[in-house]
Amino acid sequence: MLTLFTFRPLGLVLLLVTFWLLGPSESKAQVFEIVDREPAFVAFGGGVFDALDDDTAAQFNLEYRSNRRLWIFKPQGGFMASTDGTIYGYAGFRIDLYFGPRWVLSPSTAIGLYGRGGGKRLGSILEFRSGIELGYRFDDRSRLSAGLFHLSNASVGNTNPGEESIVIFYAVPIQRFTHYW
Repeated sequence: MLTLFTFRPLGLVLLLVTFWLLGPSESKAQVFEIVDREPAFVAFGGGVFDALDDDTAAQFNLEYRSNRRLWIFKPQGGFMASTDGTIYGYAGFRIDLYFGPRWVLSPSTAIGLYGRGGGKRLGSILEFRSGIELGYRFDDRSRLSAGLFHLSNASVGNTNPGEESIVIFYAVPIQRFTHYW
């Protein structure tokens, strides 16, 4: 039986990207124009690790979100740590889909290395991350967003329980930090 909790974020990401790619070319041109003017970001996040299970922990993220574009993909890299000692470093890609001047939907995927600490046993040191974020763009181009992420070893390990995280991010244009250098 399918429920909301069995739906994987990667499927939603693929569906949204397909609809966007098959949409009118004028809207894609406008999106590329907006994307090309966007700065790189440093994103700070806080949320819940393993949110859909009984053994949750607080989670903190730090990410770099590049403004360089490889077709429609933008590189990103980050680090996550939880209060139960779990750590995860990752690198991957995201796509920013704009809905007017303020709203941004960002599906993403990444690969990284996982350290369990006292947290959930995910079955492998190699873990894959897929997710989706909905963000609001402020006048200064900073963003406040909420995201749902799934971490899984894609069955490269003996077990593959996976975990879901819910994270709130505040992304700041990197120029704010480099302006005085």
